[in-house]
Amino acid sequence: MPDSRDPSPAAAAPRRPPAAIRQIAPILGFLRPYRARVVVASVALVIAAGTVLAVGQGLRLLVDRGFAAGNPAVLDHMLIALLAVVVMMSVATGVRFYLVSWIGERVSADIREAVFSHVLGLSPGFFEVARTGEILSRLIADTTLLETVVGSSASLALRNVLLFVGGTVMLAVTSPALTGLVMVGVPLVVVPILVFGRRVRRLSRASQDRIADVGAYGEEAIHAIRTVQAFGHEDLDRSRFRDCVEAAFSTATRRIRQRALLTAFVILIVFTAVGVILWFGGREVIAGHLTAGDLSAFVFYSVLVAGSVGAISEVVGDLQRAAGAAERLLELLSTRPDIVAPSPVRPLPQPPRGEIEFDQVTFYYPTRPQLAALDAFSLHVHPGERVALVGPSGAGKTTVFQLLLRFYDPQTGQVRLDGVNVRDADPAVLRSRVGFVPQDAVIFAANAWENIRYGRPAASDQEVRAAAEAAHATEFLNRLPQGFDSDLGERGVRLSGGQRQRIAIARAILRDPAVLLLDEATSALDAESERMVQEALDRLMAGRTTLIIAHRLATVLKADRIVVLLDGRVNASGRHEQLIAEGGLYARLAALQFGMMSGHVAQPAAAQ
Repeated sequence: MPDSRDPSPAAAAPRRPPAAIRQIAPILGFLRPYRARVVVASVALVIAAGTVLAVGQGLRLLVDRGFAAGNPAVLDHMLIALLAVVVMMSVATGVRFYLVSWIGERVSADIREAVFSHVLGLSPGFFEVARTGEILSRLIADTTLLETVVGSSASLALRNVLLFVGGTVMLAVTSPALTGLVMVGVPLVVVPILVFGRRVRRLSRASQDRIADVGAYGEEAIHAIRTVQAFGHEDLDRSRFRDCVEAAFSTATRRIRQRALLTAFVILIVFTAVGVILWFGGREVIAGHLTAGDLSAFVFYSVLVAGSVGAISEVVGDLQRAAGAAERLLELLSTRPDIVAPSPVRPLPQPPRGEIEFDQVTFYYPTRPQLAALDAFSLHVHPGERVALVGPSGAGKTTVFQLLLRFYDPQTGQVRLDGVNVRDADPAVLRSRVGFVPQDAVIFAANAWENIRYGRPAASDQEVRAAAEAAHATEFLNRLPQGFDSDLGERGVRLSGGQRQRIAIARAILRDPAVLLLDEATSALDAESERMVQEALDRLMAGRTTLIIAHRLATVLKADRIVVLLDGRVNASGRHEQLIAEGGLYARLAALQFGMMSGHVAQPAAAQ
């Protein structure tokens, strides 16, 4: 006896729904909260379809009892009944249209929110390979396609399926012989729908991918517009963008061609069948086997069935396009973040101390699996200690910050904060104890209040002002047209580099963290601004554990300890004077930088 659980394709194939339906079905789960509206819309849909079918019977009675009998009273009654049916049809159609359109808009909004929420929770490693423009394309263009299906195409498909089934039943009731003739042509319509439909779905996915390429390239070029223009890159970028657009157009053209062929073929078959039915039915009326009213009703239902088949073929194209969009969205929604809160979560101790430990940590970035960013790296930072990380580019300094914030997990070793392995802590709680000032300050398209309050959303206006004062940001914010209410522009385009940096420092001050991470926090400042901000940072760093990434060694002279990194390992560690005395990498870097600064760069031996 065969196992009923046999998952073999042969056993499962007969029960599997079409590919397009399988791909869209999970998205339709967003309809569950609106079941009541779906039910009302479905009832209205059935009523509207039923009234359309009733018109055919009214037409038959009108011809046989009104026209043929020459009875004006019957004609009047038929007109009144027809108007009543039309009123019912219009009300039901209006209700259906409103509810279905509302549901489409609502579901589309819910999907966008769900996708955006999911993307925000993905690990930074995902964004090493994903392009922002492609993600935005899925978030906007793909959900718009699904909105069309849920809010329009699905309703039209159901309506036309009902009309097809109901019309077919009425055809059989009116004339079984003619109905048999109609059924002969059904396979001639269904087969091309299936064949062309698969091609349309494949091309729809490809078309959405090409549109995503257009968005990704355009987004990157526009965000880097100053660099584009500074390097005179406009013509080359126009050419490359044109190539992306033309690739999208070419793919869309192939998809449109398949849909056009499908539509033309269906219309040819359907209306040829209607002509044959009229010819055959006319002969039946002449022979007395069928009344004129029966033939009129049959022609009406034939046109109705033909129209519904044609509409379904159109909807199938939309469904196939939506299947491609759903596939892309589900691919995004099914991407699981690498960094998640463990179960159970180990709480971090209160109050926070700010003790940091890296214990034999080895880490490879996902996109560079052959090159260790950190190799058996160990570092112990005591609470309140100020430690500077120096070394050449690629030595692993930024990676230390990334692992401490748990943007990634190391392949071996442990990273601990206050004695707790960061893998065992809730990432949100862990990050709430860390303040981060990046080298390239991130400013949002909002006013100063919102940008500074980003560090602690519940902070009061007085606390925001105090943080701005401590970061020496009030002196330029008060000069803006609307002061703190002034919009700072996309990516802080209305501020200078030093001003953006001071906003980022104010954000970190407001956060009041136990651990402070400074990534060249004063590198974008002029001498006067650097002096003011350094004073603010000195006050901020007091009593806090601080890690400082510095390429300019002059900024780390006050550090309690300097750790020199090379190839992901600790090359040396100590105070500035101690490291200078030891020679080695730090001494060479210091001699180079301080020599250049003082104008006493040693001449090469050949020049002496």
